Amino acid sequence: MEQQPAKVYFTNLRSHGRESQLDKLKRLIRRAGIEQIDFENKFVAIKIHFGELGNLSFLRPNYARAVADVVKELGGMPFLTDCNTLYVGSRKNALEHIDCAYQNGFTPYATGCQVIIADGLKGTDETLVPVKHGEYVQEAKIGHALMDADIVISLTHFKGH
Repeated sequence: MEQQPAKVYFTNLRSHGRESQLDKLKRLIRRAGIEQIDFENKFVAIKIHFGELGNLSFLRPNYARAVADVVKELGGMPFLTDCNTLYVGSRKNALEHIDCAYQNGFTPYATGCQVIIADGLKGTDETLVPVKHGEYVQEAKIGHALMDADIVISLTHFKGH
């Protein structure tokens, strides 16, 4: 089967009095076809990086809110999620991870949805998923909450590494 090139949707950060950046994000995800997905009564994981404490390299909570609002308008039940880190830091277990998320503004009141750490309290709630055609890796450990979701939306920030 021949692979088709991916469609890439882009918007700049410019805004004006008629349309905010958040309105532009909602318009962008609608243009990308989010309304073609059946969200009705489905659990929707919005995978996002909550940032480390003192770090500003993460998408702001209001962007997560914009996506969660559209998902709810379409009948879905969104939640924000990420997995605990393997390294020692402010996201090494679920309790510290949720504290970090809240301190960085990802509260249910700000985002319109709950935070669920996908791989549980100690980072051990996982499912082994086979990796087809994996040259070096034959299986991946995926957090149970992510596997339990009916739909996954990856809301990621750009990295240059």
